[in-house]
Amino acid sequence: MEKAEEWINYGLDLAKDFGPKLITAILIYILGMWVITKIVKGTRKVMSKSKYDESLQRFLLNLFSWALKIFLIIIVISRLGVDVTAFAAVIAAAGLAVGLALQGSLSNFAGGVLLMIFKPYKIGDLIEAQGVLGVVKGIEIFTTKLVTPQNKLAIVPNGAMANGNIINYTAEGKMRVDTVIGVGYGEDIKKTKEVLLQVLTSNPKVLQDPPPSVNVMELADSSVNFAVRPFCKPEDYWDVYFNTYENCKLALDAAGIEIPYPHRVMIGQKA
Repeated sequence: MEKAEEWINYGLDLAKDFGPKLITAILIYILGMWVITKIVKGTRKVMSKSKYDESLQRFLLNLFSWALKIFLIIIVISRLGVDVTAFAAVIAAAGLAVGLALQGSLSNFAGGVLLMIFKPYKIGDLIEAQGVLGVVKGIEIFTTKLVTPQNKLAIVPNGAMANGNIINYTAEGKMRVDTVIGVGYGEDIKKTKEVLLQVLTSNPKVLQDPPPSVNVMELADSSVNFAVRPFCKPEDYWDVYFNTYENCKLALDAAGIEIPYPHRVMIGQKA
Protein backbone atom coordinates (compact mmCIF):
# COMPACT_ATOMS: atom_id res chain seq x y z
CA MET A 1 0.00 0.00 0.00
CA GLU A 2 2.87 2.33 0.85
CA LYS A 3 4.55 1.55 -2.48
CA ALA A 4 1.33 2.39 -4.36
CA GLU A 5 1.18 5.75 -2.57
CA GLU A 6 4.82 6.37 -3.41
CA TRP A 7 4.14 5.73 -7.09
CA ILE A 8 1.08 7.95 -7.03
CA ASN A 9 3.02 10.75 -5.36
CA TYR A 10 5.85 10.28 -7.84
CA GLY A 11 3.38 10.49 -10.71
CA LEU A 12 1.80 13.65 -9.30
CA ASP A 13 5.19 15.28 -8.81
CA LEU A 14 6.18 14.34 -12.36
CA ALA A 15 2.92 15.73 -13.72
CA LYS A 16 3.47 19.01 -11.80
CA ASP A 17 7.02 19.37 -13.05
CA PHE A 18 6.72 18.02 -16.59
CA GLY A 19 3.02 18.52 -17.37
CA PRO A 20 3.10 22.28 -18.01
CA LYS A 21 6.20 21.87 -20.17
CA LEU A 22 4.51 19.12 -22.20
CA ILE A 23 1.31 21.12 -22.66
CA THR A 24 3.31 24.21 -23.64
CA ALA A 25 5.41 22.18 -26.10
CA ILE A 26 2.25 20.75 -27.70
CA LEU A 27 0.72 24.21 -28.03
CA ILE A 28 3.96 25.58 -29.52
CA TYR A 29 4.01 22.73 -32.02
CA ILE A 30 0.38 23.24 -33.08
CA LEU A 31 0.81 27.01 -33.34
CA GLY A 32 4.14 26.59 -35.13
CA MET A 33 2.69 24.24 -37.75
CA TRP A 34 -0.13 26.72 -38.37
CA VAL A 35 2.38 29.55 -38.79
CA ILE A 36 4.57 27.45 -41.10
CA THR A 37 1.53 26.65 -43.28
CA LYS A 38 0.71 30.36 -43.54
CA ILE A 39 4.33 31.28 -44.32
CA VAL A 40 4.62 28.62 -47.04
CA LYS A 41 1.32 29.71 -48.61
CA GLY A 42 2.44 33.35 -48.57
CA THR A 43 5.80 32.45 -50.06
CA ARG A 44 4.05 30.45 -52.80
CA LYS A 45 1.92 33.49 -53.72
CA VAL A 46 4.99 35.74 -53.86
CA MET A 47 6.88 33.24 -56.04
CA SER A 48 3.87 32.87 -58.35
CA LYS A 49 3.69 36.63 -58.84
CA SER A 50 7.43 36.70 -59.51
CA LYS A 51 6.88 34.14 -62.29
CA TYR A 52 9.26 31.54 -60.88
CA ASP A 53 9.50 28.29 -62.84
CA GLU A 54 6.83 25.91 -61.48
CA SER A 55 9.27 23.06 -60.88
CA LEU A 56 11.65 25.40 -59.04
CA GLN A 57 8.73 26.71 -56.95
CA ARG A 58 7.78 23.25 -55.76
CA PHE A 59 11.35 22.28 -55.00
CA LEU A 60 12.21 25.44 -53.02
CA LEU A 61 8.90 25.45 -51.14
CA ASN A 62 9.37 21.81 -50.17
CA LEU A 63 12.89 22.53 -48.95
CA PHE A 64 11.80 25.71 -47.12
CA SER A 65 8.92 23.87 -45.44
CA TRP A 66 11.16 21.10 -44.12
CA ALA A 67 13.73 23.60 -42.81
CA LEU A 68 11.02 25.44 -40.85
CA LYS A 69 9.65 22.17 -39.46
CA ILE A 70 13.10 21.06 -38.25
CA PHE A 71 13.58 24.45 -36.58
CA LEU A 72 10.17 24.09 -34.89
CA ILE A 73 11.00 20.60 -33.61
CA ILE A 74 14.22 21.94 -32.04
CA ILE A 75 12.22 24.67 -30.26
CA VAL A 76 9.67 22.13 -28.99
CA ILE A 77 12.41 19.83 -27.70
CA SER A 78 14.16 22.71 -25.93
CA ARG A 79 10.84 23.67 -24.29
CA LEU A 80 10.60 20.16 -22.86
CA GLY A 81 13.81 20.85 -20.96
CA VAL A 82 16.18 18.92 -23.20
CA ASP A 83 19.61 20.51 -23.58
CA VAL A 84 19.64 21.56 -27.23
CA THR A 85 23.46 21.70 -27.30
CA ALA A 86 23.75 18.10 -26.21
CA PHE A 87 20.84 17.23 -28.43
CA ALA A 88 22.60 18.85 -31.40
CA ALA A 89 25.67 16.68 -30.75
CA VAL A 90 23.45 13.60 -30.68
CA ILE A 91 21.77 14.73 -33.90
CA ALA A 92 25.17 15.27 -35.53
CA ALA A 93 26.31 11.77 -34.58
CA ALA A 94 23.02 10.26 -35.64
CA GLY A 95 23.13 12.34 -38.82
CA LEU A 96 26.49 10.88 -39.73
CA ALA A 97 25.21 7.34 -39.20
CA VAL A 98 22.02 8.05 -41.10
CA GLY A 99 24.00 9.79 -43.85
CA LEU A 100 26.15 6.70 -44.36
CA ALA A 101 23.04 4.52 -44.41
CA LEU A 102 21.21 6.84 -46.79
CA GLN A 103 23.93 7.60 -49.31
CA GLY A 104 21.51 6.90 -52.14
CA SER A 105 18.96 9.37 -50.76
CA LEU A 106 21.63 12.05 -50.32
CA SER A 107 22.75 11.41 -53.88
CA ASN A 108 19.15 11.88 -55.01
CA PHE A 109 18.92 15.12 -53.01
CA ALA A 110 22.11 16.42 -54.63
CA GLY A 111 20.74 15.33 -58.00
CA GLY A 112 17.56 17.31 -57.34
CA VAL A 113 19.60 20.42 -56.55
CA LEU A 114 21.59 20.00 -59.79
CA LEU A 115 18.40 19.58 -61.79
CA MET A 116 17.05 22.81 -60.31
CA ILE A 117 20.26 24.66 -61.16
CA PHE A 118 20.81 23.44 -64.73
CA LYS A 119 17.15 22.82 -65.62
CA PRO A 120 17.53 20.14 -68.32
CA TYR A 121 13.73 19.82 -68.22
CA LYS A 122 10.71 21.38 -66.54
CA ILE A 123 7.17 20.36 -65.66
CA GLY A 124 5.18 19.58 -68.81
CA ASP A 125 8.21 18.59 -70.93
CA LEU A 126 8.24 15.29 -72.82
CA ILE A 127 11.53 13.58 -71.97
CA GLU A 128 13.24 10.21 -72.17
CA ALA A 129 15.59 9.21 -69.36
CA GLN A 130 16.62 6.04 -67.54
CA GLY A 131 14.67 3.98 -70.08
CA VAL A 132 11.41 5.86 -69.40
CA LEU A 133 9.54 8.07 -71.87
CA GLY A 134 6.97 10.44 -70.41
CA VAL A 135 5.75 13.92 -69.58
CA VAL A 136 7.26 15.51 -66.45
CA LYS A 137 4.56 15.77 -63.80
CA GLY A 138 6.70 16.91 -60.89
CA ILE A 139 10.28 17.49 -59.77
CA GLU A 140 10.60 16.81 -56.05
CA ILE A 141 13.56 16.79 -53.65
CA PHE A 142 14.47 13.15 -54.24
CA THR A 143 12.55 12.05 -57.33
CA THR A 144 11.12 13.12 -60.68
CA LYS A 145 7.62 11.96 -61.62
CA LEU A 146 6.83 11.12 -65.26
CA VAL A 147 3.50 10.18 -66.87
CA THR A 148 4.13 7.66 -69.65
CA PRO A 149 2.12 7.45 -72.93
CA GLN A 150 0.24 4.53 -71.32
CA ASN A 151 -0.80 6.94 -68.51
CA LYS A 152 1.41 5.18 -65.98
CA LEU A 153 3.19 7.14 -63.25
CA ALA A 154 6.95 6.53 -63.29
CA ILE A 155 9.02 7.74 -60.32
CA VAL A 156 12.72 8.10 -61.17
CA PRO A 157 15.44 8.95 -58.59
CA ASN A 158 16.98 12.38 -59.15
CA GLY A 159 20.51 11.01 -58.65
CA ALA A 160 20.11 8.80 -61.70
CA MET A 161 18.44 11.61 -63.65
CA ALA A 162 21.25 14.08 -62.94
CA ASN A 163 24.01 11.58 -63.82
CA GLY A 164 22.36 9.91 -66.83
CA ASN A 165 21.45 10.81 -70.39
CA ILE A 166 18.31 12.92 -70.84
CA ILE A 167 16.52 13.46 -74.15
CA ASN A 168 14.19 16.46 -74.01
CA TYR A 169 11.74 16.32 -76.91
CA THR A 170 9.99 19.55 -75.91
CA ALA A 171 12.98 21.87 -75.49
CA GLU A 172 13.26 22.80 -79.19
CA GLY A 173 9.50 23.16 -79.65
CA LYS A 174 9.29 20.74 -82.59
CA MET A 175 9.90 17.06 -83.34
CA ARG A 176 10.54 15.09 -86.51
CA VAL A 177 8.25 12.13 -87.14
CA ASP A 178 10.08 9.31 -88.94
CA THR A 179 7.90 7.03 -91.05
CA VAL A 180 8.70 4.67 -93.92
CA ILE A 181 6.35 4.01 -96.86
CA GLY A 182 7.14 1.36 -99.49
CA VAL A 183 5.80 1.20 -103.09
CA GLY A 184 6.32 -1.25 -105.94
CA TYR A 185 9.35 -1.08 -108.25
CA GLY A 186 7.11 -0.40 -111.22
CA GLU A 187 5.68 2.83 -109.78
CA ASP A 188 6.81 6.33 -110.82
CA ILE A 189 9.15 7.76 -108.17
CA LYS A 190 8.41 11.44 -108.88
CA LYS A 191 4.66 10.91 -108.82
CA THR A 192 4.91 8.93 -105.56
CA LYS A 193 6.94 11.70 -103.93
CA GLU A 194 4.37 14.30 -105.01
CA VAL A 195 1.48 12.27 -103.58
CA LEU A 196 3.24 11.63 -100.27
CA LEU A 197 4.37 15.26 -99.93
CA GLN A 198 0.81 16.45 -100.61
CA VAL A 199 -0.36 14.29 -97.69
CA LEU A 200 2.10 16.00 -95.37
CA THR A 201 1.47 19.58 -96.50
CA SER A 202 -2.31 19.14 -96.21
CA ASN A 203 -2.11 18.08 -92.56
CA PRO A 204 -2.66 21.19 -90.36
CA LYS A 205 -0.62 19.65 -87.53
CA VAL A 206 2.46 19.26 -89.73
CA LEU A 207 4.81 22.25 -89.43
CA GLN A 208 6.00 24.00 -92.57
CA ASP A 209 9.18 25.26 -90.92
CA PRO A 210 11.23 23.17 -91.18
CA PRO A 211 9.44 21.78 -94.23
CA PRO A 212 8.41 18.11 -94.43
CA SER A 213 10.50 15.88 -96.67
CA VAL A 214 9.99 12.75 -98.80
CA ASN A 215 13.07 10.94 -100.11
CA VAL A 216 14.00 7.53 -101.44
CA MET A 217 15.47 5.73 -98.47
CA GLU A 218 16.12 2.18 -99.61
CA LEU A 219 15.84 -0.15 -102.57
CA ALA A 220 14.53 -3.14 -100.67
CA ASP A 221 13.92 -6.68 -101.91
CA SER A 222 10.33 -6.10 -103.02
CA SER A 223 9.75 -2.35 -102.64
CA VAL A 224 11.18 1.13 -103.00
CA ASN A 225 11.06 2.61 -99.50
CA PHE A 226 10.51 6.33 -98.95
CA ALA A 227 11.55 8.22 -95.81
CA VAL A 228 8.47 10.33 -95.05
CA ARG A 229 9.47 12.88 -92.42
CA PRO A 230 7.14 15.64 -91.23
CA PHE A 231 7.85 17.97 -88.29
CA CYS A 232 5.28 18.76 -85.62
CA LYS A 233 4.84 20.08 -82.09
CA PRO A 234 5.73 17.53 -79.37
CA GLU A 235 2.12 17.30 -78.17
CA ASP A 236 0.96 16.42 -81.73
CA TYR A 237 3.53 13.66 -82.29
CA TRP A 238 1.29 10.60 -82.10
CA ASP A 239 -1.56 12.23 -84.06
CA VAL A 240 0.84 13.08 -86.89
CA TYR A 241 2.51 9.67 -86.72
CA PHE A 242 -0.70 7.65 -87.10
CA ASN A 243 -2.36 10.07 -89.53
CA THR A 244 0.69 10.00 -91.80
CA TYR A 245 0.50 6.24 -92.29
CA GLU A 246 -3.28 6.23 -92.74
CA ASN A 247 -3.46 9.19 -95.12
CA CYS A 248 -0.47 8.00 -97.18
CA LYS A 249 -2.19 4.65 -97.73
CA LEU A 250 -5.43 6.34 -98.77
CA ALA A 251 -3.65 8.80 -101.08
CA LEU A 252 -1.56 6.09 -102.77
CA ASP A 253 -4.67 3.96 -103.35
CA ALA A 254 -6.47 6.95 -104.87
CA ALA A 255 -3.51 7.63 -107.18
CA GLY A 256 -3.35 3.99 -108.28
CA ILE A 257 0.11 3.48 -106.77
CA GLU A 258 0.64 -0.04 -105.48
CA ILE A 259 1.97 -0.78 -102.01
CA PRO A 260 3.62 -4.21 -102.37
CA TYR A 261 2.59 -7.08 -100.15
CA PRO A 262 3.42 -10.81 -100.18
CA HIS A 263 1.55 -12.77 -102.88
CA ARG A 264 0.90 -16.46 -102.50
CA VAL A 265 0.45 -18.44 -105.71
CA MET A 266 -1.49 -21.67 -105.35
CA ILE A 267 -0.33 -24.42 -107.71
CA GLY A 268 -2.77 -27.22 -108.33
CA GLN A 269 -1.49 -30.78 -107.91
CA LYS A 270 -2.69 -33.76 -109.86
CA ALA A 271 -3.71 -36.81 -107.96
